[in-house]
Amino acid sequence: MVTVNEFRKAQQAEGPATVLAIGTATPPNCVDQSTYADYYFRVTNSEHRTDLKEKFKRMCDKSMINTRYMHLTEELLKENPEICEYMAPSLDARQDIAVNEVPKLGKEAATRAIKEWGQPKSKITHLIFCTTSGVDMPGADFRLTKLLGLRPSVKRFMMYQQGCFAGGTVLRLAKDLAENNRGARVLVVCSEITVVTFRGPNDTHLDSLVGQALFGDGAGAVIVGSDPVIGIEKPLFEIVSAAQTIVPDSDGAIDGHLREVGLTFHLLKDVPGLISKNIRKSLVEAFKPLGINDWNSIFWIAHPGGPAILDQIEAELSLKAEKLKSTRQVLRDYGNLSSACVLFILDEMRKASAKDGKKTTGEGLDWGVLFGFGPGLTVETVVLHSVPT
Repeated sequence: MVTVNEFRKAQQAEGPATVLAIGTATPPNCVDQSTYADYYFRVTNSEHRTDLKEKFKRMCDKSMINTRYMHLTEELLKENPEICEYMAPSLDARQDIAVNEVPKLGKEAATRAIKEWGQPKSKITHLIFCTTSGVDMPGADFRLTKLLGLRPSVKRFMMYQQGCFAGGTVLRLAKDLAENNRGARVLVVCSEITVVTFRGPNDTHLDSLVGQALFGDGAGAVIVGSDPVIGIEKPLFEIVSAAQTIVPDSDGAIDGHLREVGLTFHLLKDVPGLISKNIRKSLVEAFKPLGINDWNSIFWIAHPGGPAILDQIEAELSLKAEKLKSTRQVLRDYGNLSSACVLFILDEMRKASAKDGKKTTGEGLDWGVLFGFGPGLTVETVVLHSVPT
């Protein structure tokens, strides 16, 4: 007779969870940030609000963003004019778009990750799907399973309405699944489109305008598994540890509320200040077991909620400018992609490392940190170990 402990041990993997492949995708519609204020006030019929438009232009200029990608085109907005208003009942129209487009964009990213992985998709055992863009039943995970032609027995987990920190959450969950299920291969997909948050300007809700200036559309996907198959699978990053915490005295700092008018966005406290003042504690707790306390000796993948967050993290920790290079590059090229952002940064870092001839995927460094920041204020801290190229 096999004991419970023996059976349990046989189910567990030998090695740590590892990122085996990465894929990303964006809609084809590219938006130029330098002209976005003119476009935004024109399509929302708000050009007469000249003072507000000037404020929005300044927000766009300070965003450090060059381009973003959006599923919403001017043609689509003309077909759904209620989306352009500030507080018009529009949830049905938004849902009709999101329910179809979120899994479709996720499929593009997942297909690229699966191609790089080099294994048949029938070997995917688990699926984690994350989005803040709409809700439905059966969920986007079910739709993606059908779109990709995954096995009907794939074990699915659907995460709705988590926000920007969830790019760290999905890796934490994937780590547990991969390490506790021998042979598991977890497809992780984060897919976000701004159709749920897009709305016209309002003089008293300036934090909504901040969101209009920052967020873009994109999907990121990774394959996570332990004990890579030698000669077939090519590991990129080992997921060493993962933690989640709520920042003290941060209630209401970032809120999102799903209403008849869509998902409304609220910034009620000094988010950059709260994150920067508490980030050192998360780092110490994560890296003390490894004997690491030099934050310039590790590579960085930090969710770029906005340039002020990155600036204050750099100042608080005395980080060298190159530490957030990949993070700032993704912010410039795509804007804030919510949960998908850190997966784009992972992809950017490993590609830049290869291009620069680095010996590891982490800009030539062995150890690194991935941070997710979002509503709560919630912080996800993931310790990564880069793999030799």
